Amino acid sequence: MKKEELRYLQRLAELYPTIGKASTEIINLQSILNLPKGTEHFLSDVHGEYEAFSHVLRNGSGAVRKKIDDVFGHTLSNNDKRSLATLIYYPKEKIEYVKKQEDDMENWYKITLYRLIEVCKTTASKYTRSKVRKALPADYAYVIEELITEKAEVLDKEAYYDAIVNTIIEIGRAENFIIALAELIQRLVVDHLHILGDIFDRGPGPHFIMDRLMEYHSLDIQWGNHDVVWMGAAAGQLACIATVIRNSIRYGNLDILEDGYGINMMPLATFAMDAYKDDPCKAFEIKGDPSNYNAMEKELSRKMHKAISIIQFKLEEQLIRRHKEFLMDDRLLLERIDPEKGTITMPDGNTYPLLDTEFPTVDWNCPWELTAGEKDVMERLSLAFRNCEKLQNHIRLLLDKGGLYKAYNGNLLFHGSIPLNEDGTFKEVQIYGETYKGKELYDILETYVRRAFFALDTEEQQESRDILWYIWAGPNSPLFGKDKMTTFERYFIADKATHKENKNAYYHLLENEEVVNRMLVEFGLDPEDGHIINGHVPVHQSDGENPVKCNGKVIVIDGGFSKAYRKVTGIAGYTLIYNSYGLVLTAHEPFTSAEAAVAEERDIVSNRVAVRYTNKRRLVGDTDNGKALKERIGELIQLLDAYRKGIIKEKK
Repeated sequence: MKKEELRYLQRLAELYPTIGKASTEIINLQSILNLPKGTEHFLSDVHGEYEAFSHVLRNGSGAVRKKIDDVFGHTLSNNDKRSLATLIYYPKEKIEYVKKQEDDMENWYKITLYRLIEVCKTTASKYTRSKVRKALPADYAYVIEELITEKAEVLDKEAYYDAIVNTIIEIGRAENFIIALAELIQRLVVDHLHILGDIFDRGPGPHFIMDRLMEYHSLDIQWGNHDVVWMGAAAGQLACIATVIRNSIRYGNLDILEDGYGINMMPLATFAMDAYKDDPCKAFEIKGDPSNYNAMEKELSRKMHKAISIIQFKLEEQLIRRHKEFLMDDRLLLERIDPEKGTITMPDGNTYPLLDTEFPTVDWNCPWELTAGEKDVMERLSLAFRNCEKLQNHIRLLLDKGGLYKAYNGNLLFHGSIPLNEDGTFKEVQIYGETYKGKELYDILETYVRRAFFALDTEEQQESRDILWYIWAGPNSPLFGKDKMTTFERYFIADKATHKENKNAYYHLLENEEVVNRMLVEFGLDPEDGHIINGHVPVHQSDGENPVKCNGKVIVIDGGFSKAYRKVTGIAGYTLIYNSYGLVLTAHEPFTSAEAAVAEERDIVSNRVAVRYTNKRRLVGDTDNGKALKERIGELIQLLDAYRKGIIKEKK
């Protein structure tokens, strides 16, 4: 036996000091391998739509209703099943609603408890008792374990369970117990959650989504470009800060910054009212419901919107000038403006009239320089973003649980696209003097993201923070995936031909099986069984686009959670479930409210599309975790052999 192997087995012996303990662990691990694999839940591009996101988490994209169907089959009516499902999603709210309608609450409690116990038994059956025990709510752990565990030693099981349920009702704990059971079912029905990017921007509640994710039992996050720009803002990168604020104002979501994160917008408001006091800023109307704002609020919003937009364009041009390797000189647009004629000559040589010709803060000799007032605003905002404890905690979750991609149980997960050449080969991208492609491009960019927060060297930290902006908007960024971001054109040029953003070759090569197989192999996955799962570009279902591509090898799950995208998608989001039977894609209807869901017992699942069912039910032993358990079993067998040969001494 090699010295290194012996040293490792000696360390292992500290955890399993006897033949008996090592043997017991082998038996335990082997039993886990033969359980059905846990259900994975995939969501993407939730864009701050907290209520819809929360509902989909509660219903497990239909997984809860499937468990109810499995348990009760035809013994319950569809109305009763729907009512039970709603109770599991919203237990507190549903109980309050039922109390107003039901005359015999004691009978309702009893029936409901028995139904929930049966669903809970089935939901828990695919896990070890140890794992279920860890998920149990502390106050009712013992009682719930008694109710969902088969007890062979009890002769009159019905009387035993009746006694427990009757006691729960008699002592006035039925409501709390129902809530505990419902939340436990929600917890157990999904084993692991994947968020494939773009938690932030567009919708009003990304901070609520992040709060919910901070409490979630098991998850990973693949960063989206909208997440990375918020990460850049939290790190103090000025162009990212300006972008985050502009997006928030544009979609009428300043409450996220002011109320959600406590970031004071008064410095920007004061500056905007002074600098643009005589400017109507008509090109900078905010999106959303105009009835939510009075005339004064609309005017202030427009002025703030324009002020931060001009600051953003200046800061971006400074970045592009500082980093020639970004290859973005075609985005140096301020210097292409003719202020006297009110026109701009674009890089292609075409000249267009500007929709807005008022630039009171631009020095045309050096148009990318901030004024003293703009510098003061950005210094204050940078301090506010960097010192916001809640925002920093949310970004820490993104760093701890997140990355640019993840290979998990045979699937490749990422948000945007893998940069490709037109022939399907991996595109070479220059990052600070070095060239990268494929997986190594993702790896180096993720390294720079982490350096932006943890590097000690000031210059290295600054370069890394600038890369965060490049990941947001760079033409070769895997999270952006287009040749340019035409934000400037959308504000200032009427001709929509200038607004076009050409997608990377990845998007029109998704049906090419040879290219898709090459991408899977690049990230260490088997092209026969693997899938690419990603979001970022909404699927235009209303135009007949299919989210399942390349014979099921590619699944695009951005279906328009954000209200801003529903006109082009025709639905309100896709989610994906991967259970022991296979992959199931779910399309969702627009979500109205939790109140409507409780009162009308309406769910938002509208269509389930079987992507791929397996011939044989997948077990834990077929997963990445199963591979790790098999390795541990092999190590423990070696330890047993070392004990029996006297190489290592047992410690009784």
